[in-house]
Amino acid sequence: MKRLHALLLLVVMSSGLLLFNPSLTRAHCQIPCGIYDDFARVQAMLEDAATVEKSAREIAEMAGKTDAQSQNQLVRWVMNKEKYAEKIIWTISDYFLTQRIKPDQKDYDEKLKKHHAVMLAAMKAKQNADVKFAVALKNSIEALAPYYPEHKH
Repeated sequence: MKRLHALLLLVVMSSGLLLFNPSLTRAHCQIPCGIYDDFARVQAMLEDAATVEKSAREIAEMAGKTDAQSQNQLVRWVMNKEKYAEKIIWTISDYFLTQRIKPDQKDYDEKLKKHHAVMLAAMKAKQNADVKFAVALKNSIEALAPYYPEHKH
């Protein structure tokens, strides 16, 4: 019985950490709060794409090295590339597509295609180590920039 209580306590504590740790939760409230800056989101995605590109370059540089330290760094760069490509996918799907792209917009189809192109480019950048996929990702994000100009407050 004590084991069961200890296990339940561990599960409850772990779930509490997931709920209250800001680094592990990324959801936006999805209400018209006006807090987020679309221009800043695009700039953050461009920074994430630069991280994907840097990771791909480092992976290429380490290819063929067999010592333990190089293998360790190679794995870390791969994980980094995956993380930042996934972050871009999340930003497009959970922020822009759910909150900024609306069927009643006159250029809805065009916007939808361009945002979807970013998600596809991010997926390809995750799947491939060639830098050209990271560059294509950056270019696809840059194609969104005109929709989200900087607002001076």
